[in-house]
Amino acid sequence: MKFGNYLVQQQADFPESWRKHFINYDVLKSFLKNLMVDTNVRLATAFPRTHVFQFAPADPLEPTFDQLLSTRLTTVAQLTPKFIRLLDAEVQKFNNFFVAIKDNTKKRVTAVLDQQKQPEVTECEQALRDLLTLERFVFLNFTAVSKALKKHDKWSGLQVREPYLMRTSQMSFVQSTSLMRMKPDLMARLTMALGAQGAPIESLGLPADSGSVTDATAKLRGLAAGETGLMQGKASRPSDSTASPGLGPLVELLHETQTVMISLRGPHGTDIIGAVLGCLKKHHCQIADFSLSRLHHDVTFGVLVYLQNRDVDLFGDLANAAQRWDGTLSFDVQDAQLKASKLSDASQYALSEAPYASRVKYIATVLNERGLTPEFLSEWLNWLLEKKISVEQMRRLDSHSTLMCVEFRLSVPDTLSPDEMKSELIAISTGHQTDVALQPDNVFRRQKRLVVFDMDSTLIQQEVIDEIARATGIEKQVAAITESAMQGEIDFKESLARRVALLKGTPIEALEQVKQSLVFTEGAHYLCRALKSAGFKLAVISGGFLPLAKYVKAELGLDYAFANQLQVTADGKNLTGVTVGPVVDATRKAELLEVIAQAEGIALDQVVAVGDGANDLLMLGKASLGIAFNAKPRVQQQARARINQKSLANILYLMGYSESEASELQLQ
Repeated sequence: MKFGNYLVQQQADFPESWRKHFINYDVLKSFLKNLMVDTNVRLATAFPRTHVFQFAPADPLEPTFDQLLSTRLTTVAQLTPKFIRLLDAEVQKFNNFFVAIKDNTKKRVTAVLDQQKQPEVTECEQALRDLLTLERFVFLNFTAVSKALKKHDKWSGLQVREPYLMRTSQMSFVQSTSLMRMKPDLMARLTMALGAQGAPIESLGLPADSGSVTDATAKLRGLAAGETGLMQGKASRPSDSTASPGLGPLVELLHETQTVMISLRGPHGTDIIGAVLGCLKKHHCQIADFSLSRLHHDVTFGVLVYLQNRDVDLFGDLANAAQRWDGTLSFDVQDAQLKASKLSDASQYALSEAPYASRVKYIATVLNERGLTPEFLSEWLNWLLEKKISVEQMRRLDSHSTLMCVEFRLSVPDTLSPDEMKSELIAISTGHQTDVALQPDNVFRRQKRLVVFDMDSTLIQQEVIDEIARATGIEKQVAAITESAMQGEIDFKESLARRVALLKGTPIEALEQVKQSLVFTEGAHYLCRALKSAGFKLAVISGGFLPLAKYVKAELGLDYAFANQLQVTADGKNLTGVTVGPVVDATRKAELLEVIAQAEGIALDQVVAVGDGANDLLMLGKASLGIAFNAKPRVQQQARARINQKSLANILYLMGYSESEASELQLQ
């Protein structure tokens, strides 16, 4: 609902004699709409985005830049003072009426509070109703003034709202705090009067002598609940049957709160935050949500508050705080009926969220060790716009001299499928040699507890069977079978049997030689130290061979190692060319992952798996986060996430750790 319509609607709830004294918002708006067209002196926002300002106009009839600016400045210089005079007249009109009404209201309230004997419920109720009506009258008019000024500033390009509102601090409707301070006492008096009629105040669990707004309001709410379920459909309570028949609407009026969105931006960092919170403390505002962004010293602090007592002096104090700290203040006053979203039910939107329905939250980790280029970031953002995906938060994770990794929190339409997004993102990221990992943003994303690794070409740079073959002179034959298996062209068990058969007669010492030749993947030690310090359980599950898997386990400090066992001759000197025990193939890898998780009492939602070959796909699919690390094309297409960078340490970014956090874990 537009504010003008809302204001007319609310005026209908006031006595007819009051209505003509409201700010005439439509007159103010019409002045701006009809006269201040094409007057905005902020030229960058006054023209379409596609407009190009020429140094010299091609058409001699077109105004030059200085003429354009001069015309607009002249027009604004003429119209803004007229608008201010018009607004002043409206403000004076409603302030004069407020002064006249305030004195009568104060007399009635004082009479109730000064009585030696307990006043009647109807006296208290009427006095409180008068006070709340006057309070609402002030706030509605103040809101109209604020919104009219906001429109003026938008259409003129000037910033007059803050200084104008500072002027209003001298008006009677702002300086009426003594009257509004009577409200808690009046509410407490009404509560006691109701109790005297037989309503058991003690049954509400609140002190009967409390004068606070919160307690008295709670009591009134409880008493009003007995009025045939008037308040939110609650059943009547026999003990409340003596409550005043008119109390329900009064409590509804009492509980109407104003929602105010406040933002203060300035160069003084924490002082900006403290200035806003100091004002909120002074005026007893309830904080619903907040948001903070910082660019070195410059801070923007946004806060959503509930203003229950309609204390318009809050805005004057905020304007003074903004002036003191060289800040830029903006705020928007919204009644509950004007709010675009609620903060009290399942459709909750925090300040940091895009306020759209039917959305799913994702985390996208964007990574390139050589630096994120403007070309990639532009294409990435264009893709988000095309898909109507909103960016809610951005967090830099790396600490390098050039931007390397950014974590995006995204609000994604629920009509987009993860498979569709992944396919398109692979196409975008491949062209820029940049990785984009998309994960659901849920409670388990940063609550992983188990990481399972493939060994060959993952934790180490080699394929161990190829290394054994190299030591025995059959490298080419074994390598051909290995590549065919990794591409998924032949069954893994068959390929393993063929390769192992070629090793028949190989001296057992060859395995020791291979251990010495193993090269760990860059970042492997760094990653495993960080994860162990953070309390993770780590495992290697390899289609290679157990002696080498145990060596890797010991070197990296892993908790588990599973691999194929090579049979040796009776004298223990040579390989027989066969394996013993279950073959660790794709199915066995996935089974072992689940066995480890069960043994450690870890849910699969808390498991990460990392691999590069086709025989890792089932294991990657079993884990909640399966990462294809420098993997074969087929594996990259099917895995949930992929990393095509040199260092395994980049996995920490996908798990939500910043570089500084990972470095801190190295010291544990």
